[in-house]
This record gives sequence, C-alpha cells and structure tokens, in this order.
Amino acid sequence: MARRRSTSAPRIAAPALGPLVDGDPTALRPGGEVDGLRFGGLRLGALELAGARLIESQLEDVHADEADLSGARLSDVALDGVSLPVVRAIGTQWRDVRVTGRIGSLEAYESSWRSVHLVGCKLSFVNLRGAELLDVLLEGCVVEELDLGGAALSRVRLADTTVGRLDVQQAQLADVDLRGARLDDVTGVRDLRGATVSPAQLALLAPAIAAELGLRVED
Repeated sequence: MARRRSTSAPRIAAPALGPLVDGDPTALRPGGEVDGLRFGGLRLGALELAGARLIESQLEDVHADEADLSGARLSDVALDGVSLPVVRAIGTQWRDVRVTGRIGSLEAYESSWRSVHLVGCKLSFVNLRGAELLDVLLEGCVVEELDLGGAALSRVRLADTTVGRLDVQQAQLADVDLRGARLDDVTGVRDLRGATVSPAQLALLAPAIAAELGLRVED
C-alpha cells in the first residue's frame, strides 16, 4: 500500500533586515523606493505607497487612517504593530514579509504573496481573490472574513487562527493546512480539495458538504 504523503508546511523566511537607518517620512511616497530604512511611531492620515518598492525595511507602530499599496513590491519587509483600518493592496508583490497588528479591510486581490507570515493580526475583511499564495502562515490571527475565491494556494497554513467566514469558491489548493483553524462558516466546500482538515473539522463541515452535494441525511 502506498504511503500517504503528509501535508507540506510553509517555508517561511524571516525578513532579512540588516542595520536599519531611521527614515524620513517623506520617503513614504507613491512610486518611491525605500531601502534599508526604519519608520517608527508614525501617525498619518494616509500612507501613500502605490507603485512603491520597499526593500529590507521596517514600519513599526505606524498608524494611518488608510493605506494605498496598490502595485507596490515588498521584499524583506516587517510591518510590526501597525494599525491600518483600510488597506488597498491590489496587484502587490510580497516576498519575505512579516505583519503584526490590526488591519481592517485588506483589498489584496490579484496579488502575489511568497513567504508571508501574519502573526497575531486582527483583520476584518481580507480580499485575496485571484491571488497567488505560496508559503503563507497565519498564526494566532482573528479574521472576520477571508475571501480566497479563484486564488491559487500552495503550502498555506492557518495556526491557532479563527476565521468567521471562509470563501474558497473556484480556488486551487495544494498543501493547505486548516487543522489549526476555527472555521465558523465555509463557502465553496466542494473546492476544499487539496486542503487538510482535522476529524473534528470534518464533522462540522459535514452538513455543508451534504448540502453542496445535494445529499439528504435522514435517520
């Protein structure tokens, strides 16, 4: 009998942050390049980084009413203790990125995430429709709604994380480990193929699976 292959874990690399120089907040501008800088304790009305490049940099204890990262590229970046009620990050590229803090709505559809670690984050609505996620770990997070419709996920893990509503309709999953997640509601259970769940989770998903397949369950 062939041995069943175990679920592959995400391969997460911590951001490679060398000695950082305190940056001038004026460097945080659309289309700009931020390299080797640290920004701490900022209070902003808007964080405007559309089309910018952030390399080996840290934003720590940064609060902004809204943030626009559309089309930005982040590589070896730490967003530590941020508070961002509204984030527009459509079409972004994230590689070796760590995020901690509180984010309200995150519009990151059609983005590319590789080696991304969200730790202890509280998020209301996360839109990753059509995104490509490779080596992503959500650890100790609370997400009210996570939309992964049409996304491609590989080596993604939810650990000690609560998701109020998960949408995986038309998503493509490979080595997606949901065993450490509390899933209150799942849309698109037919498209969970490629995910790993626990026996307890399977029991909770059984009514949704039966409804999706048109099964009648009677004594």
